[in-house]
Amino acid sequence: MVVGDVTTGTEVLVIGAGPGGYVAAIRAAQRDLDVTLVERDAYGGVCLNRGCIPSKAYITATDVAHEAATAEEMGIHADPAVDLEGMLEWKEGVVDRLTGGVEKLCKANGVTLLEGTAKFVDEGTVRVEHDGEGQGAETVAFEDCIVSTGSRPIQLPGFSFDDDPVLDSADLLSLSTVPDRLVVVGAGYIGMELSTVFAKLGSDVTVVEMLDDVLPGYEADVARVVRTRAESLGVDFEFGEGASGWRDAADGGIVVTTETEDGEESTYGADRVLVAVGREPVTDSLDAEAAGLEPNDDGFFETDERCETAVDGIYAVGDVAGDPMLAHAASAEGIVAAEAIAGEPAAFDAQAIPAAVFTDPEIATVGLTADEAAAEGYDPVTGEMPFNASGRALTTGETEGFVRVVASEDGFLLGAQIVGPEASELIAEPTLAIEMGARLEDVASTIHTHPTLSEATMEAVENALGQAIHTLNR
Repeated sequence: MVVGDVTTGTEVLVIGAGPGGYVAAIRAAQRDLDVTLVERDAYGGVCLNRGCIPSKAYITATDVAHEAATAEEMGIHADPAVDLEGMLEWKEGVVDRLTGGVEKLCKANGVTLLEGTAKFVDEGTVRVEHDGEGQGAETVAFEDCIVSTGSRPIQLPGFSFDDDPVLDSADLLSLSTVPDRLVVVGAGYIGMELSTVFAKLGSDVTVVEMLDDVLPGYEADVARVVRTRAESLGVDFEFGEGASGWRDAADGGIVVTTETEDGEESTYGADRVLVAVGREPVTDSLDAEAAGLEPNDDGFFETDERCETAVDGIYAVGDVAGDPMLAHAASAEGIVAAEAIAGEPAAFDAQAIPAAVFTDPEIATVGLTADEAAAEGYDPVTGEMPFNASGRALTTGETEGFVRVVASEDGFLLGAQIVGPEASELIAEPTLAIEMGARLEDVASTIHTHPTLSEATMEAVENALGQAIHTLNR
């Protein structure tokens, strides 16, 4: 007997329950629309299940152990033992709590949940194929649709994720033992976050990167702080080399082969290899052409300011809609799409979208760099505050890095770059300032709690005004 061959209808169909999809579904339901949310894997998407949350859990746990083991200067002497299986169990508990919460929130807001893979039949219908033998499928007709199918790791030629020693980030975060030797292919944000984690856990880590520095896209002085800290933890970097393949080694491990642009080969012994060279949108499961949807040359669905695609009534949010591929951007886009469908004057404004890298130390940015501001015709003014002049940073033992602000010649905040402790939290203040159109004087005249790391933002602004107290004015 085949179960589930039925036809249903909904006003709003959301495909994918990641940070873009479930937020869109809830907001649409809050606008009194009938909403159906289809998810084929796990509620919360990659972010909650295999990406943002698991990696940050591991980063926090390894930081606790590392800080305890290296706090002799504070008079603390400890030799913590790390139980990776226990850490894994704790991480899974955090994930389960959050994903279960997403499911409960959707149900509490009246969203109908369907498990399965949605494939377009035409511009107003999908077929949802349920997993499991004999579970069948069902047809869902919709008035509007929001596609939020997310992204997946890019697979390099010669490095199949089906091969046991070859891992993506989710695989690495599910290991029950720490590899003695780990080769990381790619020095972007994922590669840098996880290379630092496993160096702190005791792995000998080698990072292979085709470019000439870590964290492409970030300013050199920002990236330098993170690279220097990683090197102090024992991470080795091999720049100008691209991974070309791997083979089994006689010692039971593997050998990773790299090649330069000139054809020079090198080899690195390892027990596991993490491939972290970026992510690509998931569109191939949708049968999108049946609805008239065509990805662009980069594989993304192009959208307008309402997050609507070229097909009327079909919207795309999150990673599948292109840069910035950030969970919080996906959620913001999901809200815009839902409110646009509800007939509200919603539009996505990408003026101030912060980004964070949870390396050691953290990096967070928003808006324009000084070079970008100059390229857009501004005569930018900058100000900096080093954390080694921050009283609060000194009391934490984390003094590397700085806060830098960028403003227009008439004093409006245009951007900020932070590298240092709690950068991911500190970036909220300059983000709000840019969103509100604040001037340097507005931030400088805001009284900040002492002693806090956030005072560094105030001092950077004061420095841009030429009136800093706790750092030398330029």
